[in-house]
Amino acid sequence: MRPRDDDAAHPGAGALVRLFHVSKSYQAGSWALRDVSLELAKGEFAFLTGPSGAGKSTLMRLVFAAEQPSEGQILVLGRNVSRIRPSAIPALRRRVGVVFQDFKLLPRRTVEANVALALEVVGTPTRQVRSRVFTMLKRVGLQHRRYHHPLSLSGGEQQRLALARALVTEPEVLLADEPTGNLDPDLTLEIMDLIVDAAARGTAVFVATHDHALIERYGRRHLHLEDGRLVQDTPGRGHRP
Repeated sequence: MRPRDDDAAHPGAGALVRLFHVSKSYQAGSWALRDVSLELAKGEFAFLTGPSGAGKSTLMRLVFAAEQPSEGQILVLGRNVSRIRPSAIPALRRRVGVVFQDFKLLPRRTVEANVALALEVVGTPTRQVRSRVFTMLKRVGLQHRRYHHPLSLSGGEQQRLALARALVTEPEVLLADEPTGNLDPDLTLEIMDLIVDAAARGTAVFVATHDHALIERYGRRHLHLEDGRLVQDTPGRGHRP
């Protein structure tokens, strides 16, 4: 059964993200994704792996409605993003946290202001913003840098800041592209624990990674892409390390 339009579509039981035979082509005869179907449930955590160019980032950009599929349909939080009106995309994105590899931090805003902006755009009362921002910065170990600007931070600190901004709104879906790529082993586990905790609170989580040690440690669902196709979907062990 095909999903209906973006105003009428509803995800299946517990599913926050659903892909139906999704393909993406940027030029004729070349496919970044090819016939991918999958679901991600409320509170489910899935690692996404594959070599460079396999389609991991493309899949995340499609879920975030940054691009449209060439074929197939995508439902995110009950909205059919394959047909969603441009005016409806900002409201959808307020419910989806994103950590991409280029971070997209605002260089002229302080660390504190970068995180606060995520709360301000979803209408969080001003009196709550500062305390929630400080709590989140403390969780990622950046509270002492809150008045600094992103360009003064190390690569690892910028990575933690991007994650703090994505998590502070308690999103229903979190997309993280190599969120621990520039971090030392101890901080990697601290950040991953934050992401796992988000899933425990009901967030549906995709984490793209090349670190197979993390996949083994956390024992979560493992999706593997090759040449744009989903070639492996291994269930998780269902518990934290």
